[in-house]
Amino acid sequence: QDGKKFTSTVTTGSKVIKNEFTIGEESEIELMTGEKVKVVVQMEGNNKLIGEAKGIKTIVELNGDTITYTMTLGDITLKRVSKRI
Repeated sequence: QDGKKFTSTVTTGSKVIKNEFTIGEESEIELMTGEKVKVVVQMEGNNKLIGEAKGIKTIVELNGDTITYTMTLGDITLKRVSKRI
């Protein structure tokens, strides 16, 4: 994080996706499928990032070394908890 600018790197197996975005500004991000979408990420409090793309609402909460991703599409919710390394 650098002020309102964030860099997110997600590694799943051999696939690495790096996205950069600025709070409150439209940014293009790459999904795990390789598709690129436009999203505006908002910040709530000091540790919660919220965005929505393709009908999927994503909330990322940062608490110490723990990152919690909550993704919701309609009545289906996925929650993933990861440790920073």
